[in-house]
Amino acid sequence: MKKFFFKKILQKNGWNFNTCISINKEGIISEIEENYNGSEYDEIISIAIPGIPNAHSHAFQYAMAGATENHLVSSNSDFWSWRKNMYHLALNINPDDFQNIATMLYSEMLANGYTHVAEFHYLHHDKDGQQYSDISEMGERVLLAAQEVGIDITLVPVFYNQGNFNTKHHKEQRRFIHKNSENYLQLIESSQAKCTKYNSKLGIGVHSIRAVKDFMITDLNNFNQNKYPFHLHISEQLKEVNDCINHYNQRPVEWLYNNFKIDENHHLVHATHLNKTEVDLISKNNSNVILCPTTEGNLADGFFDFREYENKSGNWCIGSDSHIGLSPFEEIKLLDYGQRLQTNSRKTFYNNQTGNAGHLAMNSIFFNGMKAMGINRDDFFEKKHPLNFLDINENLPLIFNASTENLLNTIFYTGDIRYIKNTYSKGVKRGVNGTEKYVRDYNITMCKLREKI
Repeated sequence: MKKFFFKKILQKNGWNFNTCISINKEGIISEIEENYNGSEYDEIISIAIPGIPNAHSHAFQYAMAGATENHLVSSNSDFWSWRKNMYHLALNINPDDFQNIATMLYSEMLANGYTHVAEFHYLHHDKDGQQYSDISEMGERVLLAAQEVGIDITLVPVFYNQGNFNTKHHKEQRRFIHKNSENYLQLIESSQAKCTKYNSKLGIGVHSIRAVKDFMITDLNNFNQNKYPFHLHISEQLKEVNDCINHYNQRPVEWLYNNFKIDENHHLVHATHLNKTEVDLISKNNSNVILCPTTEGNLADGFFDFREYENKSGNWCIGSDSHIGLSPFEEIKLLDYGQRLQTNSRKTFYNNQTGNAGHLAMNSIFFNGMKAMGINRDDFFEKKHPLNFLDINENLPLIFNASTENLLNTIFYTGDIRYIKNTYSKGVKRGVNGTEKYVRDYNITMCKLREKI
């Protein structure tokens, strides 16, 4: 057992002072003592906020972050040209490469404040598109990477069956493809066994409505029965919206909700291009939208209509997706400032009770983010859950001089990685050991990949 004394610690309803938290040997909270005036504790922390859930990650794409910004004058540069580069990378990664990339990435996530990640995983098969002898080989590699660095993970093996609406998959997609629902559900069964082995969570999902036949969504919903969180990309690009209209005579979100039972267990990634009807469908069914502002900006997806969604009290959280950015503070700022630039209003995060932007943002990204992991939470720190937190540097001038009311806003709106003194997961300070090895293995992998991509 270990005891932490927190001078200031953030809970759902605001800052608590002089709080002592005890954990068991697995790093799970066993006791919380508020207004503690004793002297028996092992560590003292000045300012703590909860670790942030990262609800959407494609680990292998970290290897191409920053490598697609040389935009040739003679050609277009958009999402679809970026996708060709991504496919090329995906075809050249072996399981060891994948594990090295994910280990480096997850180590960086922890340093930047993420303590739980949902890995939206569709790099399932070998380079020829054949099943590995262990069908969850690649999924196990990201579980191993997460265990190595100490980040909590929800593995979301993703179903990919076709290239577009009623169109055979492209040869570049061969590593992603499962031939039918039964084949995919065999992967889920194998992945569940691996998640149990590594004490991790499981999710399910489809890549997008264009990547599966319509009855396959029914197959997965019937199998799932809300047991696991269900993730999918939707309406990220205008082309896919137009393709859906041409195929189904409905917009993607309209078609999805009109044809299937979609509810609070469904997590829609991006949802960039929505009309008001679609915003209403998502919000009234209590579904969750996972926003990835740095990736959505980098890929020129467009602006999510946050103002309309906020007016409907829609649920949302954040992810780092392609990892062009790895800071939750950066995601929040970009989301907010993108709205301010469009609306000419500084009031983005608000409700009928408060306009304290930082606290509203934290409540959304934490509770909806944890739900996307398959975990329901009532508070940021509570018994029977891991002690995951960010140790904030109280000696930085802006932090030292911030009032209690403005402290979280100061962290979110002026903060970067310098503000995080240490990241703790399961009560353990992370990033102390192993980092040099992670960098070395990652560099070896990248030297090899650069010769092929």
